[in-house]
Amino acid sequence: MSDNKALWRRVFTTDPKAVKLITGKQYSGNSPKPYWIIERLTDEFGPCGIGWGFNIMSERFEHFGEGKSAETLHIACIRFWYVLGDKRGELEQVGQTRASYTTSKDRFLVDEDAPKKSVTDALVKCASYLGFAGDIFSGRWDDSRYVAEANKEWREREREPANDEGPVKADRLQELQEIAADMLQLAGEDRGMEAVRAYYSLADNDEKIALWGMLKGEGKGSTPESRLRALIKANSPHATA
Repeated sequence: MSDNKALWRRVFTTDPKAVKLITGKQYSGNSPKPYWIIERLTDEFGPCGIGWGFNIMSERFEHFGEGKSAETLHIACIRFWYVLGDKRGELEQVGQTRASYTTSKDRFLVDEDAPKKSVTDALVKCASYLGFAGDIFSGRWDDSRYVAEANKEWREREREPANDEGPVKADRLQELQEIAADMLQLAGEDRGMEAVRAYYSLADNDEKIALWGMLKGEGKGSTPESRLRALIKANSPHATA
């Protein structure tokens, strides 16, 4: 009897280092980094174009509202295929991205990368149907204890300590800067600090020092900067005023 969930179990758990906070949406949460999903697809099926791949079936722009409330949405449909053992599978999904809109500060923005983002969104959705990053899409990441267990599992896979005391690598600093920006935005949203705490609990000591420097700010009272400052200071003995 075949094990229908063998692949699902192999790809279900997401490496916390490959998770980003959702910002710019009407909700908070987490999502897997798309290029990590591409790497995992390659791990399971082989190089793109040989063991797996996709075709863009259709694209379109949809327009909504008028004046300052006007928005343009880019929508892409892809057909994803993969080879598992001696069988080929296919599935389709739709991805979408805001292509143009007016921000809360009355700034009109056009996202020139919207078509690419829509295709990537559809690809990640297709991968999720096979179980990739299933713990995120099934809501397991709402449990901080589960996140800690996932972090431990991936660090053991890499044969690294769960808390690496080495210096922050240069290629990690740019990623930390992006995380810091996301954290600042989330800190001002409902439940945003919960997502911030979940990520911060996974950072090693040197990363906490780096984040402290990026986020400490000079905010007073209950500003996002001051809330993050208090969080970091309370959780990192290395942080100084």
